[in-house]
Amino acid sequence: MTAYWGIFLLLGSVVGASVYPTTRVQRNRQPAGKIYLKMSYITKWEVSMINEAARAGEVWRTRPAAERAEVLDRVADALLMAEEELWPVAREETALPEARLRGEITRSAVQFRLFADVLRDGGHVEAVIDHADASAAPPKPDVRRMFQPVPGVVGVFAASNFPFAFSVAGGDVASALAAGCAVVVKAHPGHPVLSRRVAEVIKAALPDPDLLGLVEGLEAGRELVQHPLVSAVGFTGSLRGGKAIQALIDERPDPIPFYGELGSVNPVVVLPSALADPARLAEGFAASLTLGVGQFCTNPGLLFVPDDAELLKAITAAVAATTGGAMLTPAIREGFETGAASLDGKLTELARGLAGPIEGAVAPRVYTADLTTFSMGLPELAEECFGPSAIVVTYQEISDLPEVLRNLPGSLTATVHSADPVEAAPLVPELARLAGRVIWNGWPTGVAVTWAMHHGGPWPASTTPMHTSVGATAIRRWQTPVAYQDLPDQLLPAELREDNPLGVPRRVDGVFSQ
Repeated sequence: MTAYWGIFLLLGSVVGASVYPTTRVQRNRQPAGKIYLKMSYITKWEVSMINEAARAGEVWRTRPAAERAEVLDRVADALLMAEEELWPVAREETALPEARLRGEITRSAVQFRLFADVLRDGGHVEAVIDHADASAAPPKPDVRRMFQPVPGVVGVFAASNFPFAFSVAGGDVASALAAGCAVVVKAHPGHPVLSRRVAEVIKAALPDPDLLGLVEGLEAGRELVQHPLVSAVGFTGSLRGGKAIQALIDERPDPIPFYGELGSVNPVVVLPSALADPARLAEGFAASLTLGVGQFCTNPGLLFVPDDAELLKAITAAVAATTGGAMLTPAIREGFETGAASLDGKLTELARGLAGPIEGAVAPRVYTADLTTFSMGLPELAEECFGPSAIVVTYQEISDLPEVLRNLPGSLTATVHSADPVEAAPLVPELARLAGRVIWNGWPTGVAVTWAMHHGGPWPASTTPMHTSVGATAIRRWQTPVAYQDLPDQLLPAELREDNPLGVPRRVDGVFSQ
């Protein structure tokens, strides 16, 4: 089997075939007509698209940050103005509800506006100036450093579970455009029509429509990763998909950075002091577990709880009262059913919700094990099962938890429920080593678009835990530092010139100044 076909069979829609309906099809139901897989081969037009994006990017990277900020605001306005047209298209292809889709469009607009604010602030370039010092031993030259856009094009693989916020109008695209890069997106085959229309809306708001390209299909995804003008790749998806993309990058003569958000089980630890209201705790867990039919990268897949009969009874009741639904694609549903089936026989099923009336819908399910049984089943029991499934792990003593937590794979989030900070103090450092975001008395689903947000974590949560795909510092993925030594002032970027004409925050001779 060639590498080409191996990747196709392994990933299918991740970097693979596109799904084309011959007649109207409702997602995750029996189709009204046939569905077939069409192999999509890279065309000269798509190669030209990457080349044209690189050309447009050379101009875009020279535009002042304030000008790029205005463009991002225009994109946000355009998305909101197109809301009434866009959400029905997304519902037709994904079966997601109207309220969720409208909220995602708003979130996408918020992301573009956040990066507009980042550009106006100017701190994203992290300008640093060390003046020359001839009296030092040895003498020090004048050195000035800042972040600049990576050369070439940023490739982005759209996600299945957020057709707006992590797709063509997602944070990867917004942050890359903000950095000064052109972007080519590999559309997800779960929502191809929506992807095309969203691209049209965004392109119409850009000063050069070639700044955003859209490709579809197996070979297009491969070409995007391996094209010599593509200098970085962003991806949100499965662990297997991320490994396949990394394998393609490794084949390049010049490997490039790969920023992937992959698998995460997002452990939640409930401590004894949090048991005052078992019903409220259980209902919060069940709601987080089943939000979006469990198709969130921050879904709470592991719940560590005291061996308390009342809490277990409450969790059983709360999960049994939930209703699942249709998953985004048949492949995702198959993956969920396979992952859940692997737990049957290994663990005890604690509770199961209803599948709901939609044909092909899945039922939420929760399994349970004591801490010893769970730890003996590692690492397999800590693998992500993408969907509304979780394992409730019971423990006897808090002191037994750290050793097990250290053996868990990296996660995007880790949560602790407690009424006593002293009680939780020994566990917080363990959770901080395990995940990129530590949550107190909350639930992990939902990632705020803020300056301080970090959405990443140790492998396999992400490929580079020092970077985030959400929040202001997501822009750093598409930047590279450049130091200028002893250059004349007129040859320096404006941010590094002595008079600071743009007024950006800078650190000068070790002292930070606005």
